[in-house]
Amino acid sequence: MSISAVRTHRVSAPLHTPFVTALRRATAVESLLVEVIDSEGRSGFGEAPQVWAVTGASIAGSQAAIDEMIGPRLVGRDADDLIARCREVAGAVVGNESAKAAVDVALHDLAARRLGVPLVRLLGGSSLRVPTDVTLSAGDSDALQQAARARVNEGFTVLKVKVGTDAAGDVARVKAVCDAVGPDVVVRLDANQGWTAREAVRVINQLSALALPVEVVEQPVKRADLDGLAYVTNRVDIPIMADESVFGVRDLVEVIRRRAADMVNVKLAKCGGLSVARTLLALAEAHDMGTCVGSMMETSVGIAAAASLVAAHSTTLVSDLDAAWWQASPAVSGGPRYEGGTLVLSNNPGLGVHL
Repeated sequence: MSISAVRTHRVSAPLHTPFVTALRRATAVESLLVEVIDSEGRSGFGEAPQVWAVTGASIAGSQAAIDEMIGPRLVGRDADDLIARCREVAGAVVGNESAKAAVDVALHDLAARRLGVPLVRLLGGSSLRVPTDVTLSAGDSDALQQAARARVNEGFTVLKVKVGTDAAGDVARVKAVCDAVGPDVVVRLDANQGWTAREAVRVINQLSALALPVEVVEQPVKRADLDGLAYVTNRVDIPIMADESVFGVRDLVEVIRRRAADMVNVKLAKCGGLSVARTLLALAEAHDMGTCVGSMMETSVGIAAAASLVAAHSTTLVSDLDAAWWQASPAVSGGPRYEGGTLVLSNNPGLGVHL
């Protein structure tokens, strides 16, 4: 059965609350959906989110890569030869990981739909329930406390606090969140590259001195500063997780070689899709690194794919898959839903989503 067409669809979905980090402020999801269609009319979907400040990917750039380079390589090829098709996607262009991830996921989605099974079953798993954290946007102590209490009341038990915008005040803000939710709620921090190495060590050690129950600190320094990342990891007691420092396999190999982080956050739009993500998780586990699967600000398409990966390939940390929760109205129909701090996958074939 051959691939008859590869189409792209621009989507925009407003957020119910602004999403604020040390790198950006977002009020809507801006993304590109990819549709791979077989000769019997079945469609598989994937997503390339626009994240200028992290991946550098734009909708226009991803669309050009898919329409001009990746898609034409796939049309007329055997849709059932999944591994070969994904290799062709990986080699079609240099960079453009978000575009590659979208097509890679769409090929996996199509394969699962052709077999009549949810994507998680194609990946080797069976669970349809995946725990997730929820992010608290960067803000002052009062706003963070209010948001933290609201999320706990909604059923979330793992909170991800955005820090890194102001090292001098970050300790007070984290303490405010911990005081607001108590010891039974897990608190993790994400600096989004916002600190220097020395600032990171100072802030994290102050958190430890206050005995605040912080689970992990994510990406404290600039993505290219692996020496700084290792400097922090070797001087603090709280585990350090690499995010923006690891896009692909070579990045993770270098982090492992330098012992620059204790954990890694794997994201489909960073690494190029499910094929590479599975390799990253296996490589991290082989070197006793903690693992987490995260997301960009994506629609239910990207979130469903990432959650299917987690359900089939367990991680050591509760994953970071709350992006679709932020949307005031969905960009697609079907797919996963949130039950408090649990993401419930569709039992329909593939991702279970439709335009």
